[in-house]
Amino acid sequence: MPNHLEEETSPYLLQHRENPVDWYPWGPEALERAKNEDRPILLSSGYSACHWCHVMAHESFEHEDTAAYMNEHFVCVKLDREERPDLDAIYMEACQAMTGHGGWPLNVFLTPEQVPFYAGTYFPLEPRHGMPSWRRVLEAVADAWETKRDEIRAGAERVVERLQGGARLQPSREPMDPRTLDEAVARLRSSYDRRNGGFGGAPKFPPSSAIELLLRRGETEMSAHTLRAMASGGIYDQVGGGFSRYSVDAEWVVPHFEKMLYDNALLARAYLHGWQVTGEGLFRQICEETLDWALREMRAPEGGFFSALDADSEGVEGKFYVWSLEEVRELLGDDAEAAIAHFGMSERGNFEGENIPVRAGPEPPRLAEIKRRLYDVRAERVWPGLDDKRLTAWNALMISALADAGAALERPDYVEAAAGCADFLLREQRNEAGHLLRTYKDGRARLNAYLEDHAFLLEALITLYEATFDPRWFQAARETAEQMTARFADEARGGFYETSTDHEQLVARRKDLEDNPIPAGNSSAAYGLLRLAALTGEAEYERRAVGVFRLLHEVAPQHPQAFAHLLQAMDFHFAPVKEVALVGEPREPLERVVRGSFRPHLVLAGGEPDGVPLLNGREPVEGRAAAYVCERFACQRPVSEPEELAALLA
Repeated sequence: MPNHLEEETSPYLLQHRENPVDWYPWGPEALERAKNEDRPILLSSGYSACHWCHVMAHESFEHEDTAAYMNEHFVCVKLDREERPDLDAIYMEACQAMTGHGGWPLNVFLTPEQVPFYAGTYFPLEPRHGMPSWRRVLEAVADAWETKRDEIRAGAERVVERLQGGARLQPSREPMDPRTLDEAVARLRSSYDRRNGGFGGAPKFPPSSAIELLLRRGETEMSAHTLRAMASGGIYDQVGGGFSRYSVDAEWVVPHFEKMLYDNALLARAYLHGWQVTGEGLFRQICEETLDWALREMRAPEGGFFSALDADSEGVEGKFYVWSLEEVRELLGDDAEAAIAHFGMSERGNFEGENIPVRAGPEPPRLAEIKRRLYDVRAERVWPGLDDKRLTAWNALMISALADAGAALERPDYVEAAAGCADFLLREQRNEAGHLLRTYKDGRARLNAYLEDHAFLLEALITLYEATFDPRWFQAARETAEQMTARFADEARGGFYETSTDHEQLVARRKDLEDNPIPAGNSSAAYGLLRLAALTGEAEYERRAVGVFRLLHEVAPQHPQAFAHLLQAMDFHFAPVKEVALVGEPREPLERVVRGSFRPHLVLAGGEPDGVPLLNGREPVEGRAAAYVCERFACQRPVSEPEELAALLA
């Protein structure tokens, strides 16, 4: 029996279009059927690169008898969590509250009014490891709905109130204290893994935002050690570049092999800034290899970037990435033993009898050639599945990384790619009203954009403007900020909702607050608005950002890993931010001074005014390019010599 996913654009949903389960996408048809038949909704959420999503699909959703039972008792809805983070966040919150844990696949049972009453993650087809079978769960839920329907509905109001989450937070009246940022660093140090880098134990996720926070606070021991450790482990693709989602061990050796666009955008920037702070050549190398990987393997023809590469190929996790000693020796000949030593390979292997290359021994003199040959042979294997949808938020993160690195490393190809991606988003990701859209695939843009889409794009456009001095990016940043505040702001409590005023009405309207695994929409909005305030002098932008801080400034320093991007924004707010305007020609020597170092407490404008307030009234000095260094638009005398500018910025 065909299901209802055939017309979807999500690669994850399309993976399930041949299931015997009568899947619907989330939408009016499924919701109305549930109401008309007074039947519970089974909402199953995941994403295309999710290994255990694939396992459960194969075990249960392709199982004829199990599918028949699901179809008989439930309205079954498949959800791509990356396309619909609003719904996934609501019901993940419910799962965590009900079970104490979460993850994907997420399976939640809802009343026809969309209120959750039972939730879990992966369930096997047959009972094992203390987990009930999926069929047993289905039977228990179906029985509960038949026999306790009124009781389930009676608790709905209490459940809905809890699902509001952070949207119920009231702004704090306590004064904000810059010293809390030092407390945040101290808390990070208390959970720091001194042996392996990173924070906490296995599984270990790349702490991009925490590293950025530490670098901004002048801390290099924890940040540099973690950058070094990740670059040396199997979580980093030593052959092709780019990072996997996380490490299953504490040593960064064995990854969960999926590669996500957002991780690589955030990590490329962390390595760039690590290089700027420490001068370690390895960090620059990892930054460039990661961005080169994204341009080579993840860039779409129109200039946007695909979302992810799967962990599996040929149904086996990691098969694409691992090596046997026999393969390496046959391929590399005289270079083999040096390569084996460098990549830490052995007969026993480090992953199910095979070898995940790590950075373990001295670099062979022909390492670049060795890696090229390994890559070329690997490219002939069956590739992992590609999630080829383009998400606005994740593309914006990559714009920021490419623009920042392109300017600092003098890589015009990076800046050009960032501009091409921004052009794509501003051109294609719009509806008839000019509002931003979330996702694009097969020439079709769809779904309302969320706060994170607007906030990440705001940050990206400012970064791209600073890298190019093209005023169209500055103007687009202001327009994005205006749309974001008009359609997402909470005028009563401060901060921003995850969904816009014209979004469909869900069981709860939430606020995106925690910076995990990517910056929260509120954190990014605050940071972008502060930077825009520094470029324009408009206090309203700063007021909106402080509204976010008022909600979280007491809790954030106590949980720095969960709020690391917000703490970066607070660090920017507390700092004496320098506003630098460069005018006249040739500006390049002055630009190199500004961009050659990590300067997190600085905004930059250049060229002709063209609507950029920081440039108003700035003139070259005696026909020479000049730099104006200002704080809150009060400027020191202009300078023309790079050495003088460096002294002012020191």
